[in-house]
Amino acid sequence: MYRQLAMAFLPLAALIAIPLLLQPKAEDRTHAAADAAKVVIITPHSESLRYEFSRGFRKYYHDKYGKEVSIEWRTPGGTSDIVKYIDDRYEAAFRAVWQDDPANGPWTAATAANFDNPKAVAGSGMTEEALKSRKKFLDSDTGIGIDLFFGGGQYDHQRQAAKGYSVDAGIQHKHPEWFNDNVIPYSFSGETFYDKQGRYYGVCLAAFGICWNNRRMAEMADKNPPVKWADLGEPRFFQKIAVADPTKSGSVNKCFEMLIQQQMGEAFRKDPEHGLATGWANGINLIKRITANTRYVTDSASKVAHDVAGGNAAAGICIDFYGRSEAEWAAVQGGGIERMTFMTPENGTSVSADPIQLLRGAPNRKIAADFIEFVLSTDGQKIWDFRKNTPGGPEKYVLRRMPIRKDMYQPEFTKYMADANADPYQTCKGFEYHQAWTGPYFGLIRIIIKCVALDTLPEMQTAWQAIIRAGGPQAVPEAMKAFNELPFDYADIAKAKDELNPDKPGNSIRSVLRTQRQWSEFCRSKYFKAAELARAGK
Repeated sequence: MYRQLAMAFLPLAALIAIPLLLQPKAEDRTHAAADAAKVVIITPHSESLRYEFSRGFRKYYHDKYGKEVSIEWRTPGGTSDIVKYIDDRYEAAFRAVWQDDPANGPWTAATAANFDNPKAVAGSGMTEEALKSRKKFLDSDTGIGIDLFFGGGQYDHQRQAAKGYSVDAGIQHKHPEWFNDNVIPYSFSGETFYDKQGRYYGVCLAAFGICWNNRRMAEMADKNPPVKWADLGEPRFFQKIAVADPTKSGSVNKCFEMLIQQQMGEAFRKDPEHGLATGWANGINLIKRITANTRYVTDSASKVAHDVAGGNAAAGICIDFYGRSEAEWAAVQGGGIERMTFMTPENGTSVSADPIQLLRGAPNRKIAADFIEFVLSTDGQKIWDFRKNTPGGPEKYVLRRMPIRKDMYQPEFTKYMADANADPYQTCKGFEYHQAWTGPYFGLIRIIIKCVALDTLPEMQTAWQAIIRAGGPQAVPEAMKAFNELPFDYADIAKAKDELNPDKPGNSIRSVLRTQRQWSEFCRSKYFKAAELARAGK
């Protein structure tokens, strides 16, 4: 009987426990007086970054207002988890607002689908119901109990802003002197750094690069380090490369997009008529060779730099701050010996902004705007890359991230920086990101990589190994031709994107999965053929 009673009360106990488990961790709540002002921030950022910006903002706020402030951090996971969380919370919140007013009518599938649909505008041909739900949402102050979304990349911040989840924080109006080509440019290397409507602001910069283990490179017959993306696809790196899965990390997918863009740019300059198609194929096939060279594919973007520093891989692709931080830590552990090197390939990547945005219905709007102002001020910018215990620098953790403000790259500031010689405005100025080439297909890129390289990894590696053993790509051109075949050409990329959209008329989740499976099977058959041709010496 006791066991039956215990089982009966188990669901109730779970309901009581869940809110307790979802409370912020103790280390994510700043210490302040009980009546202190508060701001609630959702973020994928690490504990070290949260600590330093909590400490910095508390000082800034106290100096400015003579008051205490606390920060409540919400960390439900990575950027994709946060985006889904925000989506779900706004739908639930607006549904409650809608149903509170009987004049709105019932909450329908069309209402749910269009209240955050940026395409639901007058003249779009959409139903009156769709337009009504969209207008009512944008006119409302619907909130989700969170003030700021901090970090996660420009792509997702732009999408959230377009949905209407973020609003103007007023920073451009308050500080027009910050937003110009000499301080914070609107765009650079083809990337957008802030929203002209004030719905999000880039606060630091990120670029992508290559890291390698110095000892592992010294042991190779060809000791030249990989300084270009194409180097990572060379046969000498077979089973020596570490990469992360782009379907699990938006930043990794962005890196692969940069690699494709570089190939498209080079081909376009040689042949404006056919270069984009050639470059697209070259880029995807380079990613295939790099992936075929891997020891493993990890779900974690940070693991690549860690394993390269430890010698578990000879080289890998990583974000700049992961590479720099891991190189520094490895040198400390090695008694000052530089175990790992990180570099950004010259003209091989754009530099992108990591933004912050004020959410609609923010319960602590004024303090949230103060936080954005702090992060964009020189006081906040110092925290990104200053060394510990320097004037205005971090207290415990060196973040190794690059400030977005151009005026920070001057001797008065760089003398305190951990990366005094790293200026992304110089390193990346030769690369121009063309949004129209691959931007609309950002989601498609991670799926095509999944199909042609990840789902078919064993078969691809077997074929690549056979080609290497036969003397390399030049020795077996027919095998290499089969290895390079793709399930669709760049000319059909828009059609391919439509085939992956389950909301497109005539499509379904089942048809989308069937398309992906067909792409994978196409490549698998080509890898079998490539292996056979390579063994035959063709």
